Amino acid sequence: MIYPSIDKLLNIVSSKYELVHIAAKRSRQINNTNFLQLPTRKYKSEKNIGKSLEELSEGLIKVKK
Repeated sequence: MIYPSIDKLLNIVSSKYELVHIAAKRSRQINNTNFLQLPTRKYKSEKNIGKSLEELSEGLIKVKK
């Protein structure tokens, strides 16, 4: 995975495990509803897991502490 950087994502969430949990949950939501928060052409990734990580890095997914 080149984009978004794992270092940038770990500044948003506290651990790799939390990152995986959030990305997997959002990926399932995208798969079930086909709702994307950005226009399709703005995503660099074709897969839902990559799209969910991009949304997290853009600040579109809020992480509760």
